[in-house]
Amino acid sequence: MRNPLFSALPVAIVAVLLNGQSSPSPQGGTTPASQSQPGQPSSAKNAPISPEQENIRKARELIEQGIEALGGQAYLNLRNKQEQGRTYSFYHGRPSSNGVQYWRFIEYPDKERIELTPQRDIAQIFVGNKGYEVTYKGPREIEKKDMDDYLRRKRFSLDTILRTWVNDPTVALFYDGGALAGNLAAQKVTLINSKNEAVSLFFDIDTRLPIMKSYSWRDPADNEKNTEEESYNGYRVVQGVNTYFGFTRYYNGDMQSERFINSASYDQELNPAMFDWNSGYNPIKAEEKKKKK
Repeated sequence: MRNPLFSALPVAIVAVLLNGQSSPSPQGGTTPASQSQPGQPSSAKNAPISPEQENIRKARELIEQGIEALGGQAYLNLRNKQEQGRTYSFYHGRPSSNGVQYWRFIEYPDKERIELTPQRDIAQIFVGNKGYEVTYKGPREIEKKDMDDYLRRKRFSLDTILRTWVNDPTVALFYDGGALAGNLAAQKVTLINSKNEAVSLFFDIDTRLPIMKSYSWRDPADNEKNTEEESYNGYRVVQGVNTYFGFTRYYNGDMQSERFINSASYDQELNPAMFDWNSGYNPIKAEEKKKKK
């Protein structure tokens, strides 16, 4: 599957670069560099790129470099992802827990399962715009506010931005130049979709890997503006994909959650029952059964 993001950019005008030099003609002679070729008006051939077009070109080029740094087609063609680690929550920037073990499974584009505790006996399952929490008591629909938060974060997720937004012709791209991502030097790009929703991506100056993302939204209850940021660090190559092993989320400037990933893998065989909240799927029993095969 070829991603439209990697379409070739227009070739630079050779005649301008040669500054009057000649090029071979079909008859073996020479054609003045300033002469138009058949079917190509001279004005179009020599038209300068506007500042707006140059800005868009720089923005797209930086995004392309970021995707290549992540793994290029290997990253874009992923079917699923699984990770295991420890997650911490914060309240007004202060730790509110000692951390919880978690297992996370993503099946693109719209399925996710998160298992908590060493026994993996609490699970949150998301499929499309539905979400359930599953415990020994059975499935319970996730409250609307929490579901709205999840769907908003998914809409602005790094994967969604790099897989979907950048291929949408209605999304505007802006190159913002040098910026700080926390205390790290970066280059910044802003994307604005047709709903006037904006998200900014910050890329490491040297590696071009995405190291931070920022977006704002208004709470429908009080119309107050809120800003969420995510930082990505500790990148390692896993199956040809550059994968962050450190993740931090900020809410209005305060640290909200943090994840430390111990292991990650891609395109493994996932049991469809894990995304069915009524299936009674038991991850520990399922793994034991898999090992016996």
